Amino acid sequence: MVSCELYDCDVPDLFARRAKAKKLTLEYNTTIGYENDLEKRQEHLKKLFGKVGPNCIIEPPLQVDYGENTEIGKNFYANFNCVILDCAKVIIGDNVLLAPGVQIYPATHPLDVETRHRKGLEMAHPITIGSDVWIGGNAIILDGVTIGDGAVVGAGSVVTKDVAPNTVVAGNPARVLRTIAN
Repeated sequence: MVSCELYDCDVPDLFARRAKAKKLTLEYNTTIGYENDLEKRQEHLKKLFGKVGPNCIIEPPLQVDYGENTEIGKNFYANFNCVILDCAKVIIGDNVLLAPGVQIYPATHPLDVETRHRKGLEMAHPITIGSDVWIGGNAIILDGVTIGDGAVVGAGSVVTKDVAPNTVVAGNPARVLRTIAN
C-alpha cells in the first residue's frame, strides 16, 4: 500500500500483510528486542521493514501497521513506544533519533461521513524524514509531511506541515522557532 487514493483496509491481501507485521512486531517486542544481540535484532528488523540500514536500534515496544512500507537509513535510534502506521511509504534518512513515544501517521481518513464510516474507506500520504533529524518525545508526524535534513522537532509537537532543513519546530501545531546555523 503506497497510495494517496481511497482504499479499503479490510481486503484479504492488506489484512494478511498487517497480520504478518503484527506477528513480527510481537516477536520483536517480547523476545528479540530485549536481547543484547544487536545482530539478531537487526536481522529481525530486516524481516519487518522494507529496508533497514546498518546500526538500526529500536527499543521495544514498537508498533507498525505493515512494516514493509517503511525504509530506514543507517544509524537510526528509536526509543520506547514508537508507532509507525505505514499505510503509505515512510522513508527515514540516516542518523535519525526518535525520543520515546514518537508517532508517525501516514494514515488518515476522509472527512465526509459517507466515505469514512459507511463505506469504511481510508487514505494514506507518504512521510519523509531526512537525515540527521532529531524528533522529541511524544511528537506526532502527520500524513504527507516531509521533515528536512538536520531539523529538530520539539517534544510534544504535532507536525502538520513540511519542516525545512536545519529548522527547529515545536508546538501544536508545530511552528518554526528558529533555524540552525551549520
